Amino acid sequence: MPAWEAPDPARPTVPLDPLLPVRLMERRGDWGRVLCSNGWSAWVDGRYLVAVPQDPPRSDAPLATAADPRPLLGRAEQALARYRSAVEELADAGLDAESFRRRTHGLRIGVVVDGEDVWLYDPARERWLYGDGTRLSTYATDRAPEAAEAQAQDQAQAQDHTATRIVNPDRGS
Repeated sequence: MPAWEAPDPARPTVPLDPLLPVRLMERRGDWGRVLCSNGWSAWVDGRYLVAVPQDPPRSDAPLATAADPRPLLGRAEQALARYRSAVEELADAGLDAESFRRRTHGLRIGVVVDGEDVWLYDPARERWLYGDGTRLSTYATDRAPEAAEAQAQDQAQAQDHTATRIVNPDRGS
């Protein structure tokens, strides 16, 4: 995440690492001054901060198919292999910069592994998922709240497969 020394776009500093825990100390409009877990302080675009009221969820439940991390890990592995292949061709002068851009356009992956904890980015649903080795659960999303609500409504409507029947009140049914 880009960071600034002061709430002034003309004073950039070193960007924050992905998933670095921070505490919001002050807000000025869209700006937020954060204290990082490593003791460093900076100003960031506060609109991109995700409030996490507690530690990531954990589960002692058995692996559920819908929450199984393996398919997403497989897709991340394939995307990383495609990116690595493009980088190797670019480094070996087998690709020019424009061909590299076309080949990697739209490619988004994210994987952070810290012991038993894993954070995986799901580009199809624009969200980060947290896993503890047994299951995944949504940790943060890129979508605006309105978009997430609309998606939930669309999914609920898609699951409602009740048949429609025209009823003529004059005939009794």
